[in-house]
Amino acid sequence: MRRLRRSSLALAPAILVVACASKQPVLYPNPHLQKVGSDAAQAEIAECTRLARDYVRSSPAERAARDTATGAVVGGATGAATGAVLGSAGRGAGAGAAGGATAGLLHWLFGARDPDPLERAYVENCLRERGYQPMGWR
Repeated sequence: MRRLRRSSLALAPAILVVACASKQPVLYPNPHLQKVGSDAAQAEIAECTRLARDYVRSSPAERAARDTATGAVVGGATGAATGAVLGSAGRGAGAGAAGGATAGLLHWLFGARDPDPLERAYVENCLRERGYQPMGWR
C-alpha cells in the first residue's frame, strides 16, 4: 500500500504538466506563414491568446470552481437518491457530493487544455485577420 502511494505521488507532477499544457492552434503553411516564419507565428499566437483571455475574461480558476461545484451538486443529488433507496440519504448525499466534487475537479484538470469556446473563436479570428489560416487545435 505504501509503495502504491509513493508511486502515485511520483506521477502527480507529470500528470499536472500534461494536464496544464494548453492546446494551441495549428496553422496551415500558407504563403504568409512561410514568409514570416514559425517564431513570428508563435508570437502572434501568444498575442492573440492574450487578447482573447483579456476580452473573454474567463480564468482557469473560475472554470475549476464551476466544474467542482457542479460535480458536488450532481454527486450530492445522486448520492441522496441512492442513499434514500438504501436507507441513509444523508450519508449517501455526503459521499455523493465528495465523489462528485472530485470528479468535477478532475474533469476540469484534464479538460483544462481545451480553451474556452469563445477564446478559441477569438484566437482563430485574430489569426485570420493577421493572414494566417488556423486548421485546428493540438
